[in-house]
Amino acid sequence: MFVKKTSGPRIVTLDDGRILSIADLPMADTRWVASRKQTVVLAVTHGLISRTDALSRYGLSEEEFDGWCAAVARHGKAALKVTSLQKYRQP
Repeated sequence: MFVKKTSGPRIVTLDDGRILSIADLPMADTRWVASRKQTVVLAVTHGLISRTDALSRYGLSEEEFDGWCAAVARHGKAALKVTSLQKYRQP
């Protein structure tokens, strides 16, 4: 896969020791599943891509992305599953 030159890092090390690279990011027209949402959140929080780049690349609203970040911070990847929205939603 061809990776464009970027001004930021090409790889980052996550808290658990895994490596995340630009090539690991989902395609722009992806079908959203919990693992892909988590990958985008981790890429932004660890500085692999900027928040603005993620929002424009994936066509996300700020509220949607903030919801993903909050869900991951509170409950982990399981909270990003569509079938689990009612279980992890704030009252």
